Amino acid sequence: MQLVSYKNVTLCHEAGNVVLSGVDISVDSGELVYITGRVGSGKSTLLASMYQEVDIHSADEATVLGHDMRRIKRKHVPQLRRQMGIIFQDFQLLADRTVRENLRFVLRSTGWRRRDKIDERIDEVLCQVEMSDKADRWPHQLSGGEQQRIAIARALLNSPKLIIADEPTANLDPLTARDIIRLLTEITQQGDDHEDATTVVMSTHNVTLIDEYPGVVYHCEGGKLLKVDSVPEILEIPEIPEPSE
Repeated sequence: MQLVSYKNVTLCHEAGNVVLSGVDISVDSGELVYITGRVGSGKSTLLASMYQEVDIHSADEATVLGHDMRRIKRKHVPQLRRQMGIIFQDFQLLADRTVRENLRFVLRSTGWRRRDKIDERIDEVLCQVEMSDKADRWPHQLSGGEQQRIAIARALLNSPKLIIADEPTANLDPLTARDIIRLLTEITQQGDDHEDATTVVMSTHNVTLIDEYPGVVYHCEGGKLLKVDSVPEILEIPEIPEPSE
């Protein structure tokens, strides 16, 4: 099942400057998709367009979870985002609430009402990310890696078809980064069949882990998105000048 289909998509900054053009990308159920590239190459802009934080400037086709991103109305954006989980590099946990209260807030905000069902779902996702013993901790009591695991648990709460992770390992040490990539890889492998599996689209500049946890790889360079077959191929891509403003 195809979850994302972009054909000849152009993305721009608010000022109108082109960030990426001619973007072709397709994402299927159960895939682990990496978006690589230098800082400022357009990785975050591409991901943000998938949850409608950035508008599509032009496209032959741009669909995400069945929504036409060229024509989606603002009132339908919450519905789109409820079908996905979003993970940021700075965790974005609420500092004035415990882990459980952070997760409870998300579920209540997305329509959950029964306290027993809410707590049951929280226990499930904390177990899934191996953080069951941290439910009553405050964010400041957790390491960076633990906070990112809680952020992943938060993304899993509503059983999303698609998880978008924007540089989830950027602020972590190499060993912790490896654990987070392993966890995201395992998430794509869960489910009774391929159609039920959660898909992860992740931007990263840590290309050394891709060989260890392989997936589909796209690389942002010079205002273009290139599909590549291996890490060595990424490393061999010459730097292409950005398009002039």
